[in-house]
Amino acid sequence: MNKAAPGEPLLVARDLVKTHGRTPALRGASLDLLTGEVLAVTGASGSGKSTLLHCLAGIVRPDRGSVTYRGQRLDQLPEKRLSMLRRTDFGVVFQFGQLIPELTALDNVALPLLLAGASRSRAHERAGEWLERFGVRGQEGLRPGEMSGGQAQRTALARALVTGPKVVFADEPTGALDSLAAEQAMTALAHTARESGTAVLLITHDAQTAAYADREVSLRDGTVVAEDATVVEVTR
Repeated sequence: MNKAAPGEPLLVARDLVKTHGRTPALRGASLDLLTGEVLAVTGASGSGKSTLLHCLAGIVRPDRGSVTYRGQRLDQLPEKRLSMLRRTDFGVVFQFGQLIPELTALDNVALPLLLAGASRSRAHERAGEWLERFGVRGQEGLRPGEMSGGQAQRTALARALVTGPKVVFADEPTGALDSLAAEQAMTALAHTARESGTAVLLITHDAQTAAYADREVSLRDGTVVAEDATVVEVTR
C-alpha cells in the first residue's frame, strides 16, 4: 500500500495541560498532525491518550496550551462553532463504535449527512456507498445488536468518513475486536483515509494497530516522550 507523502501541519497542539479533578491527564503535550497522514498515539493506560484526542477534537478544552486547526484556535472557539466543525471537518470513532441502537446500519451512516441538510435519498445513497467501501454491503437493514463486532465497528468507521472529513479521530477503534475483525477494520480505515486524503489520529495501545500508521508518537504521564518518524510500509 502506497503511503501519502507528508503534508503540511493540519492540526497543531502545543503545551497542552489538562487536569481531571486533582489528577493531571496532560502535562504539556505537543504534536503536529499532517495533512493526509495516519498518526498513531501510543502509551499505557492512563498516559493521557484519550484526553489528548478529546482536546484535539474540541470535545474538551485544555486548561492551558493551544490547539490550532487550519489557522483557528479550537480552544478559543465557541461551542456552536466546534459542533459545526465536528459535523463537517471532523469524524470521531470510539472503541465501541457508539452506533445508535434503534437505527439500522444504513441510517446510522446516513445520520451525519441528514444533520448537515442532505436529502434522505442522497444521504442513503452515500451511506450505501460507504458501507460498501468498508465491506458491510448487504447489512444495511441490520441494527447494531444484530451485527458482529467487526461489522458494527466498520459501520462506525463508515459513519465517521461519510461526510468527507479532513480529520478522523479514532480512539482505540480495535480495542473491542478480535484479531481478524481488527485487521479488517484497520485495513479499511487506512486504505480509505489515504485514498481520500483524510488525516487520521489513531489512539491505540496495540502494536499491530499502530503498525498501520505512517508515524507514531508515544505518551507517558501526559507528555510526548518519543516519536518514530519512520514511515513503515504495511501491506494488507
